[in-house]
Formats: sequence, structure tokens, C-alpha cells
Amino acid sequence: SCVINSKISTCQRTRYSSPFFSHFLQLPNSATSSPELKEVLLQRVNMLSTLSRQTLLSPRAFSTPQLARCFSSIPNAPKSAARREIHSSVRSESDVSAGAVSPPKIEKKEEKSGMAARFAVTAEVTVSKIFPAGFGWQSSSIIAENHLGYAADTMAFAYTTGFGDAVGVLLGHTAFYGIKKALVDSSINMKRELHTGILLGSAAFCSGTLWQPLVDALQGANLSFMQVFTGTWVGCGTAFYLGLRAGRTILSGPLEYVNGPTYENSKTDASLSVAIGGATGFFVGTDAAYLPDQNFLINVVGITDGTPDLAGCAIAGSSTALGFVTAQTGLNAIFPKGECWND
Repeated sequence: SCVINSKISTCQRTRYSSPFFSHFLQLPNSATSSPELKEVLLQRVNMLSTLSRQTLLSPRAFSTPQLARCFSSIPNAPKSAARREIHSSVRSESDVSAGAVSPPKIEKKEEKSGMAARFAVTAEVTVSKIFPAGFGWQSSSIIAENHLGYAADTMAFAYTTGFGDAVGVLLGHTAFYGIKKALVDSSINMKRELHTGILLGSAAFCSGTLWQPLVDALQGANLSFMQVFTGTWVGCGTAFYLGLRAGRTILSGPLEYVNGPTYENSKTDASLSVAIGGATGFFVGTDAAYLPDQNFLINVVGITDGTPDLAGCAIAGSSTALGFVTAQTGLNAIFPKGECWND
């Protein structure tokens, strides 16, 4: 459209390098889809050509007010059409998916409800510690009486059975969690479990040592079976609690995974000791010779003189397991959430 040949290249640079043309050439197709808009734009381009020729002859002829009037009547394009395109081509579906930032996937471990978790822990403790404790106590009593020659009413016999009780807890606990680590949960810290087994074993030594002298004293007072049963529950449960508190005091120094005595763990230690007391109380039912007509456990866990040693050890372990589960079931039902030792 330029009529002066010597200025053609300059004219072309003016027309197509101006901000308007740069912006116009980059408008999306949707911006020129309206026939009315196309017609108005065509008129304004012709007017701009005329202004460009005037500019070549007289630069002052092309002023900002003229340019403003030139485009003041252009209809407003839709916002979506007037917006500059960022991408020169349509993004493919694969590009979108590749560039999208998806939220991180958080794997949630399946958690049991409060009551189900309590009974799960109860079952683990019964298998790993309570049954082995009864089994160990009965095994050591056989060794003390038949092989070491200790009478049942001596302190040597009591210490031997207490030691067997403690060994049963320690070995049962570490063996159980060692197997669980190998087969189920590789994150189990065996050093922590060893320290826990030592702590619980030290408390079991106290209750296991007291059991025979306490039962002998209660039976020597001609108490009923239920009185002996209750007295043993309370006495051995208290001994376990005191042994647990002393163990925390002594072992928290050398053993890093043993917590020292605090008010908070004193409450959980107390609730655990109540359940342990139930295990020692049911163990009284293995004595089939004392008031058999009052012994409501005799047909379940009674050990008679003709019972084989290995079978007697298994029955003894079953009696402590039965007593613990019975007592702990009551604690699971009555303790508020977060207040029991197995929460």
C-alpha cells in the first residue's frame, strides 16, 4: 500500500513491527470469528495504511489521539478471545498429565478400633509372656524339687521358681517378637524388645518368687479356696507392680529403652499388675489337693499327682493365660480409652 518505492521497506517495518500489529497477529482465531469484528478491523487496517503513508512524509501527522480515534469504535472482544495465548500449539493430553502435579500418595496403615486393638495386644501378651511364665514356673518347680532336692516350703524353692518365671517371660517375649520381625514386621527393634523383656522378667521374678510362700501361708490359715484365690491375686499382683517400679528405677540407666518411673507409667503399670494378679490367682487352681470341692477350676487346670511333667507345665501355662485373659477382658471393658496399659 505504500506509494513511494524508496520507502517501501520502511513502511513494511512500520506496519508489521508496530505494537498493534504484533498484538493483532498474535490474537487467537476466536478473536476474529465475528463478521462484524472482521469488517471493523479491515476498515481500521485501511485507515492505518493511510496514516502510515502520512507518517513517511510527515512523522508529526501520526499522533496518539489519531490512533486512539482509529480504534475507539472497535467492538469489545470477549475476554477469553482477547487474552493472549501462551502456548503456540494446543497441549496434548500426555503433556498435561506429565506436567500436572499430583498430590502425594500417603499410605495409611490400617488401624484397629480401640477395643479391637486392646484385645489384639492382650492376645500377643498372653502368647508371648503369660503362657511362657506359667510354663517356666512349673518347669523350674520340677527341677527344684526332683533334681535339686529343694522342698516346696523353702526359700531356695521359691527363688528357683521365681527365676523360672522370669526366664519364661524373657525368652517368650524375645522369641515371639523375633519370629514376628522375620515373618510379619521387619521394623521391629529387637534391642527394644530385649530391654522390655528384661524389665518384665524382673517384675515376674518378684511375683513368681512370692507365689509359693504366699499360697502356703494362706492355705496354712485354713482359708477357703476363694480367699486363697483372692489373696494370691492381690499379693502377687502387688509384688509384680513393686518389681516393675523397682525395675524401672534400676534398669532405666543401663537399658536405653526402659523408661524411668513416672506418674503416667505408674498408672499403666498398675493396670497391668491387676491383670498379672489374675494370672497368679488362676494358677492356684492347679493345686488339685487343696479343698477340691471348692476349687471351681479343678476340672479345667487342675494338676494331679499322676499328671506327666510336660503336660503339667502346659496346664500351668494355660492356667496363667486363662487368668490373665479373664482379668484383662474386664479391664478392657471398664477402662476409658487411653487409660489402660495396652492402649
